[in-house]
Amino acid sequence: MAKEAWLAESALPELPNWLGDVVTAVRKLRIEDLGLMRPPEQGGRAGAVLILFGEGELGPDVLILQRAAEMREHAGQPAFPGGAVDSTDVDSVAAALREAQEETGVEPTGVTVFGALPDLWLPPSGFIVTPVLGWWLAPIPVGVMDPAEVAAVHRVPISDLLNPANRVEVIHPSGYVGPGFETHDMLVWGFTGGLLSQLFDAAGWTQPWLPARKVPIET
Repeated sequence: MAKEAWLAESALPELPNWLGDVVTAVRKLRIEDLGLMRPPEQGGRAGAVLILFGEGELGPDVLILQRAAEMREHAGQPAFPGGAVDSTDVDSVAAALREAQEETGVEPTGVTVFGALPDLWLPPSGFIVTPVLGWWLAPIPVGVMDPAEVAAVHRVPISDLLNPANRVEVIHPSGYVGPGFETHDMLVWGFTGGLLSQLFDAAGWTQPWLPARKVPIET
């Protein structure tokens, strides 16, 4: 299924009213708005992540996992479920759903995909990543499926992420400065924190939080 089809007016599935702000944001966000690099014409490994919105006892939420500390790349970092697109995957949507199931136990048939962001280039890992957006139509309990890859799985209330008290500005020794979120004993930053921040801005959800607390990243 082409990305354009996901965003066509006639193709939109039934979604909760509050998620309409995100749908509108996805329609207008360009790669330049996301503050990330355009993929090269050649090279790079295809990957996909699932930005999964749900609604639980504490209201609207998003699924975030924490990588295992022993992993070679992005060790210990919070992230959306996701990974490389395999040869058995029909497309990036299939890859994102498969990875979410393998990492957290999400049942793909309970997820309604409603959009995708532009493919994004991540030079440190060499991946060209497609962020796939989904609505958790039929949530089930989730948790760590493979401790070698995932340390924890959280349904993080969006109200926690929007709370100005939880917003920070991350400073990395490389010179990177970007938005972050402190929640569930995690510091959500980098690719994941940047995408969340840009989505919230575009959806009109962001609450004033600058000037921010500065949080240095130790390497």
